Amino acid sequence: MNYGLLETGKDPMGNAIYDYFCKGQAGRLRVFSPQFDEDEIPVETLFREYDEMPELERKALDMATGKILDVGAGSGCHSVALLDMGKDVEAIDISPLSVKVMEESGVNARLVNLFDPSFVGGYDTILMLMNGSGIIGSLQNMETFFTRMKELLKPGGCILMDSSDLKYLFEDEDGSMLIDLAADYYGEIEFSMQYKQIKGEQFKWLYFDYETLNFYASQYGFKTELVYSGEHYDYLAKLTIAV
Repeated sequence: MNYGLLETGKDPMGNAIYDYFCKGQAGRLRVFSPQFDEDEIPVETLFREYDEMPELERKALDMATGKILDVGAGSGCHSVALLDMGKDVEAIDISPLSVKVMEESGVNARLVNLFDPSFVGGYDTILMLMNGSGIIGSLQNMETFFTRMKELLKPGGCILMDSSDLKYLFEDEDGSMLIDLAADYYGEIEFSMQYKQIKGEQFKWLYFDYETLNFYASQYGFKTELVYSGEHYDYLAKLTIAV
C-alpha cells in the first residue's frame, strides 16, 4: 500500500480546487480511463453546499456523530457542512493544495494518507463520501483497509461509505451481463486526470456492489447495513465492528 502524498505539479484536482477557491472559476478537470471514454468533473460541484448535495450525502452528514474523520476530503465541502451543523470534524487528504483550501475555509485539515501508520487517532465516525470506497484501490487491499479501520475507530464507532455498482455498464439490452469472469473484479478501475497542463499519475479506484462489500466486511470482523439506495446503482452503507 502506498502511503505517499501528491506533488503539487502532479495534482490536477488539487490545482483545480485551488483555482476555483481563489478565482471563483476553474478550467476543465479531465478524467481518463482505459475502461471508459474521456469524462470531465465540473469543479464547482466540489464546492457544493449542504442543500445542493444529493440525498445520499445529506443523509451521511446527518448520521455522522461524535469525533468525525472526513477521508479524502478534497475541497472540504462535507467538512464545512458538518462545521455549520456544529459537529466536530477533522479532514485529511493527500493533496497539499486541497488541504490549504480547507484550512483557509476554517476546516481542521491534515496532509496525510489514511494508510500511513503514523496517522493515529480515535474516531466515532469515519466518513468516506463521493464514491469514498475508491481509496481502497482494489479488492486485494480489503484486509489492509479493515485492519486500518479497526485502528482508527473508537469502540462503537462506524464507517459511513458510499459506492456504486458498475454492473449496469456491462448489461446487454436483454439484461444479461457481459462481464469477463476471468478478469479482475469489474469495479476495479484505473484513472488519470489532467487540469490545464498538469497531468496526474494513473491511480486505481475501487467501486463495489453492496453484496461484495458485505462479504469482505464480514470476513474481517465488520457488519454492514444498507442505509440508502440511489437511482443510479449508488448506495450508502454503515459499517461497524461486529461484536
